[in-house]
Amino acid sequence: MSADSRSIATAAAAAGFITAWSACGCASIARDAAYDPGTDPVAALRDSLAGSFDSSEQAARDESYFDIVLHMKPMWTWRDDGPWLYVEQAVAAAADRPYRQRVYKLERTGENAVRSRVFVFDDPLGHAGAWESASPLSEMSPEDLEERVGCAVLMTYDPDTGAFSGSTMGNGCRSELNGAAYATSEVLIEPGRIVSWDRGFDQTGMQVWGAEAGGYVFVRLPD
Repeated sequence: MSADSRSIATAAAAAGFITAWSACGCASIARDAAYDPGTDPVAALRDSLAGSFDSSEQAARDESYFDIVLHMKPMWTWRDDGPWLYVEQAVAAAADRPYRQRVYKLERTGENAVRSRVFVFDDPLGHAGAWESASPLSEMSPEDLEERVGCAVLMTYDPDTGAFSGSTMGNGCRSELNGAAYATSEVLIEPGRIVSWDRGFDQTGMQVWGAEAGGYVFVRLPD
């Protein structure tokens, strides 16, 4: 592994975005009920997530955080079982070599409750930069995805503030990085800002990877 590669891996592990979704306890997906944008809070979540973000401001204030770029782009917009989002993350210094590429599927689970399911796909680096496409992964279908079982994030929507907050549930999101047994994710999504705190824990519940002081703060970039 080159020094450059080690630097990217270190940043990714510190940011806490590799292993929570990398080991594959996977399942195929089935078609769900139609999505109604007129009444479903997933429309607000989709709009809050879609776009480009980075953590440069936080990294400039605190050297224990890396400058990470995050891109999320709506995909498969012609389907009635979405919304679906293509997600790509990279260290800013190596933006063309993402260390994490996923697909999110947003689903309503209650009056103001939304679940974000996480999926992986084959040859992710072959699709690096797909967020720049008008229709990411258009050559694929849901049958080409595998779900990261146990890694879905359950969120509650506050219609007064437009914010979402939530987390993974329990210890079902498997991880093996640095001796971890499972990973957790806590998120706060506000207009123009995403706070994401991903951590790995061993069998005794001791944290073994991820930020220790708090989550990464991603600020929306201009279009």
